[in-house]
Amino acid sequence: MGETELGQKLCGYLKEKKYLVVMDDVWSSEVWSRLQPYFPEEAKEGSKVLITTRNKEIALHATYSEAFIYELRLMNDDESWRLFLKKAFRGTGTTTPTLTTELEELGKKIVTKCKGLPVAIVVLGGLLLTKEKTKQSWEKVLASIEWYLDQGPESCMGILALSYNDLPYYLKSCFIYCGIFPEDSEIDAWQLIKLWLAEGFIQRRGKERLEDIAKDYMHELIHRSLIQVADRRVDGRVKSCRMHDLLRDLAVSEAKDANIFEVHENMDSTFPISIRRLVIHQNLINHDISQCLHNSSSRLRSFVSFSESIMGKKSWGYLQEHIKLLTVLNIEKRVGGHVLPRDIGQLIHLKFLCIKGFGSHVKLPSSIGRLVNLQSLDLDGNYCNIPHSIWKLKKLRHLECCNCKLSSQAQVYKCVNGYLGVEQLTNLQTLALEGGSWLERDGLGKLTQLRSLKLFNLSTLYLKTEFFESIAKLTALESLNLYFWKEHTKKTLVNCLGLVWEKKNVTIDHHNKTLLPGLMPFSHHVYLYELSLDGVLEKLPEQIEFYPPKLLELHLWQCKLTDDPMMILKKLPSLRILVLWLDAYVGEKMVCSSGGFLQLERLQLYKLNELEELIVERGAMSSLKTLEIHYCDKMKKLPHGLLELTNLEKLSLRDSCYESIKEIEEVGGEDWDKLRKIMC
Repeated sequence: MGETELGQKLCGYLKEKKYLVVMDDVWSSEVWSRLQPYFPEEAKEGSKVLITTRNKEIALHATYSEAFIYELRLMNDDESWRLFLKKAFRGTGTTTPTLTTELEELGKKIVTKCKGLPVAIVVLGGLLLTKEKTKQSWEKVLASIEWYLDQGPESCMGILALSYNDLPYYLKSCFIYCGIFPEDSEIDAWQLIKLWLAEGFIQRRGKERLEDIAKDYMHELIHRSLIQVADRRVDGRVKSCRMHDLLRDLAVSEAKDANIFEVHENMDSTFPISIRRLVIHQNLINHDISQCLHNSSSRLRSFVSFSESIMGKKSWGYLQEHIKLLTVLNIEKRVGGHVLPRDIGQLIHLKFLCIKGFGSHVKLPSSIGRLVNLQSLDLDGNYCNIPHSIWKLKKLRHLECCNCKLSSQAQVYKCVNGYLGVEQLTNLQTLALEGGSWLERDGLGKLTQLRSLKLFNLSTLYLKTEFFESIAKLTALESLNLYFWKEHTKKTLVNCLGLVWEKKNVTIDHHNKTLLPGLMPFSHHVYLYELSLDGVLEKLPEQIEFYPPKLLELHLWQCKLTDDPMMILKKLPSLRILVLWLDAYVGEKMVCSSGGFLQLERLQLYKLNELEELIVERGAMSSLKTLEIHYCDKMKKLPHGLLELTNLEKLSLRDSCYESIKEIEEVGGEDWDKLRKIMC
C-alpha cells in the first residue's frame, strides 16, 4: 500500500470520528506537511492533533500561531534539587537524605550547572550515585563539569560526556554499543546481552556465567541513568530498555570517533569506508550492499541490519567470499525467505547469527556445522530445517529456533561418522526447537546448564519415560515451555505412557490410566519461575509439592481441564501471572475463594468457550492489577466481586461480559465511574 492510498484510508477512517492523534518527537517540518492533507477538513468538534518536538520552528509550521504552542518549562531550583537527590541517593533506603552543609552547597552548585534540564540532572545523579559521599569526591565532579562547560556552548552534551568518561573501561564499549539501535526503539535486553557477548565486551569473573556478568553490566548502566528500563519480567529482571535521544547521540558520536561502528542512515550518501561494525537502519530499496561490503571487507567484523530485504544473492556471495573475519551477522525485518550460501561454513569466526522475521523460510546448509565458534543462533519465528550438523557446534550457548525442525541423521552417516546428538552441546543455556527423534535418547538431561527450554510440536511418539526423567534433571531451568503436537491432543500424554501421579514419583500403571501429565515433580527446580504447558492434561496434580517452589508465571493452553483449576492453583504462594488459553478449562464456573491468589497481579482468560461465570470471593486476588477476559463467548456477566478489587488498574474485555457492561452503563453511578476508569 502506497503513501497516498494509506493517507486516504486514514482520512476516511477519521472522517466520522472525534479523534486525538499524537505525533511524538517530530524532527522535520516535512513530516507534518506530508501528513496534514490527509486529516479531514471538517473534523468533528473536539478532534485534536498533538505534536511533540524540540524545534519551535516545526511547531510554528504546524500551527501558524503561537497561541496553540505549549512550551515545556525547565525545572526550577527546587524541582531540580529534589530530582537530583532522588537519583544520587537511589537505593539508600531514604527519600530525604541528610547532607552536611558542605555537601549540600556542592550539590546545589552541581545542579545549577544543569540549568533545569531533567536529562542532565538524572545522568549526573546517576554518576554521583557511584561516588563516595565526601566533599573531595563531589568537588572533583564539579570541577569536571566546569571544565566541560568551558569547552563550548553544548553544556548538556558536556555533562553527559562527563558521565560517560567516568565509566569503568569495561562499561564504555557496552554503553556505546547501545547506539546501534534505531532512535527511540525499545531494545530487547536479552538480544543486547547476546550481542555484547559475541562482540567480546564481557570480561570473565572466575567461574561466573558470562550472561550473568552482562546482566550486571546492564544494571550498572541503568543505575547510572545512561539507559532506562522500558519493561521488566515477572521476576523483576529487565525485559527491554531504551536510550534517551541525547545519550544515543553521544554514543554514536563516541563510536564514530573511536571507529567502533558506523550507522549508515542516509542511503544517498557514500558508503562508509574501512569500518569494523556496520549498522543499517533505512530500507535499501533498489540498492545492493555489495559496494559497502567491498569498502569494508578488510576490517568488517559485525554487520547489523534493521532494514528489510537487503541481502540479495550478490551480497551473500560477496560476504562469504571476502569478509572472512565476520563475528556478528544480524538481519531483522526480513520479508520473504533466506537461502544462506552453501559455503557459509567458511565464516569460521562467526559467533552470532540472527535472522529475524516471522513465517519466512530460511534454508541452512549443512556447512553450518563448520561454524565452530558460533555462540548464538536465532531464527526467531522463521521456518527452517536445521541440519543435524548443528550438534557439532560445541561452543553454542543459545539455540533459538522455535519453528524449526531438526533433520534426522541417515543411518549411513551414523555408521561412518558416529552418532551426533544434543548431548554434545554442554554449554547450551537456551534451547527453543521443535520436538523430534532427537529427543528419543536421554541426551537432553545432560544439558545441565540450560536456563530456558522451549519445545514445540511435541509428539507423544517421542515422549518416553527418558524424556520426563531428562526434564527432572534440568534443575537450573528458569523457564520451561512445552507445546504438544495438535494431532495428538485428543490423547493425553499419559494415555500413551500409562503414567499416574503419585506424591513421590511417577510410576507405570497399565490398568488405571489416570489422566495426568507424565511430568515428574518440580520440587527440585528452585530457579524455575515460568512454566507453560500446551496439551491435554484434564486434571491438575493436587499436591503442592508437584509445582516449582518459586513459580511466578503459569500458562496453560488447551489442557481440557474439567475440574476448576482455581481450587488448586490458589495454593501456589508466589504466583503473579496466570494465563488460561484456548479451552485450558472446559467447565462452566470458576471460583477464586477467599484468601487465594494473594500475590496474583495478572489474570488472563482467552477463549474458554464453556466458561459462563467467574466468582471472586471477598479477600481473594487482593493484589490483582490486570484482568483480561477475551472471547469467552458464554460469559455474559462481569466476574462477581470484580468491583471490590481495590488494586485493579486495567480491565480488558473482548466479546465477553457485554450484558453487564451495558446494564452498569445505563444505571451509571459509582459502579460505572469505577468501571470506566479501568476499562481499556
